[in-house]
Order: sequence, then C-alpha cells, then structure tokens
Amino acid sequence: MSSLLDWFFPDQLSLAVTLIMIVVSFVTSALTAAVGLGGGLALIAVMANLMPAAALVPVHGVVQLGSNAGRALVQVRHVDWSIVLWFAIGAVFGAAVGGAIAVNLPDAWLRLGIGCFVLWVVWGKPLKLGQFAKQAMGFAGFLGTLMSMFFGAAGPIGASVLSTLGLTRHQFVANQAATALIMHVFKVIAFGVLGFAFAPWAGLIILMIISGFAGTLVGSQLLGRMKESTFRVGFKIVMTLLALNLLWQGTSRLMA
Repeated sequence: MSSLLDWFFPDQLSLAVTLIMIVVSFVTSALTAAVGLGGGLALIAVMANLMPAAALVPVHGVVQLGSNAGRALVQVRHVDWSIVLWFAIGAVFGAAVGGAIAVNLPDAWLRLGIGCFVLWVVWGKPLKLGQFAKQAMGFAGFLGTLMSMFFGAAGPIGASVLSTLGLTRHQFVANQAATALIMHVFKVIAFGVLGFAFAPWAGLIILMIISGFAGTLVGSQLLGRMKESTFRVGFKIVMTLLALNLLWQGTSRLMA
C-alpha cells in the first residue's frame, strides 16, 4: 500500500502540492470544456510555481494529452476530421523541426508576435481564407506544435484559426480539443525521443488526467446550457486575456 501511494505521489513534491495540482487539473479542464481554451495556460502557470522546471513542459504535455482526449471523446460527434487532418500534417513538421528553429527565435519576440496575432484575429476584421480556410489549420498545427514544445501551452494559435471557420460553440470546443490532442501527442513523442523519463511522474499524471476528465464532464454540461452569444463573448474574453498575458511576458523578458 505504501509503495502504491509513493507511486502516485512523487518524492519531488509534497503531499499538499500534489493535491493542489490534482484539484487545479479539474478546474482548468472544466474551464476549457466550457469556453474552449484557457485551461492549459492556467494549468502550466500553476505548475510552473510548484514543480521542477525540467519536468514542467513534458508532464504538462501528457496531462493535457489526457485532458484533450477526454474532451474530444465527449464532443466527438462535433469533430470535423478534415480540420484535424490538416492540423496533424502541420503538427508533424512542427515537432520535427522544433528544436532547430527554437534555437534561433528569441523567446520574447515569439510571445509578442503570437499575442498580437491573437488580438488581431479576435478583435480585427475576420480573416478571409476562402476555400483554403481548413488548409490554414496546417499552418496552425505547425506553429502550435512548435511553440508548445517550448512554452507548454499554445492553444491560442489553433483557436485563432478555428475561430474564423464559422463553427458553433460545440464544434469549436470539439475541434479545438481534437487538434490540441494531436499537438500534445507529437510533443510527448518528441520528449520521449529526447530521453525524458516519464515513469517517476506516471502516478501523478494519471491522477491529474482522471480529475481533468471529471472537470471536462462538468464543463461540458455548462457548455450545453450556454447561449451561443454568451459562448462567443466568453471566448473573446479568454482569448484576450491569454493574448495580454503573452504580451506581458514578452515585454517583461525584453525589459529584463
């Protein structure tokens, strides 16, 4: 019994910290299921203050993989598989060339650029992608997976393009979950190839995925009761806060 508890509660973290992370996984998954995104960034922000930096992005990636898989499963009837296919094609290349590109791109300017892009998409004139709207998800898959390997949460990139496709709230949440799942699958594979040891964190990851799925069920119920107009307002608010957070981070790093 003791060895089982040791497996679920890693030595690197106190019991209190482990429990906090499990609860936060529930809350952030509920947020993402209800509004479409935001939970991943909120989760990694909390995790960054509680766990070793070297394990932060890999562990967050597996937890988000499980969270997005649960959300995609709950909303699977609303998934557009052509959107997912284009995103996956881009994600393959994003994971493959991520290391080489990231070395040459300053962290601060990347965050500033993505923040400005998100604000432009949300508040500017709608992107006119025409017949290539879904194909643009390939670019989102490439850039999102690339950024996710280094910053952990890159949901706003895919969500920005998804928001131009005229999807209903259920379709948006379902396709955002499916594309984010693809992104995290390739990211976790990449970290495995690079030699990260997931085993010491396996028990905590499982508990966070379980609590995250429970949060997904709660958030999905809120989504079903939400008016389309309310969802769109909530989406804009969350996207704006995410973008402002990226701008603040980028500016802070330039000033440092």
